[in-house]
Parts: sequence; C-alpha cells; structure tokens
Amino acid sequence: MVRYKDLSGKEIVDVSTGSRLGILGHTDLEFNEKTGQIESFIVPNYKWFGMKKEGESIRINWKDIKKIGEDMIIINS
Repeated sequence: MVRYKDLSGKEIVDVSTGSRLGILGHTDLEFNEKTGQIESFIVPNYKWFGMKKEGESIRINWKDIKKIGEDMIIINS
C-alpha cells in the first residue's frame, strides 16, 4: 500500500517525452468514491517557481504510473 505522504515531494517525469510534469504535493487527487483508491493526479501548470498559474492542468491516471522511486514518479502517458 502506498500512502500519500510517501508520494509527496516526488518529481513526476514522463518517460515517453522526457519532460518534468511537476512535483507531487502541488497536485489535486481524484478518488474513486466507492473504493477510496486514487484514480488520478491533477498537476497545475505553474511558471516562475510556483508563483503564477499558467495554462491547463495535467491529468495523470494512476494506471500510467510505471515506477515510484525514492525521488521520482515515472509515468508513461
């Protein structure tokens, strides 16, 4: 079982594009109301070190997570 506090602060990286998507902790979570499981992360698009929100948010589905490491979460969107 993975707890949110264990995920918080990790950088999210998309392995297919090699791009950084944000840091978990600056995100919203979507839960399945029936099971209580996380379905997706919603990462806001910030510029200037989190000071200004710009553009649309990025939705990352739990099923797209390939590896949760010590410092990063690797996804393949």
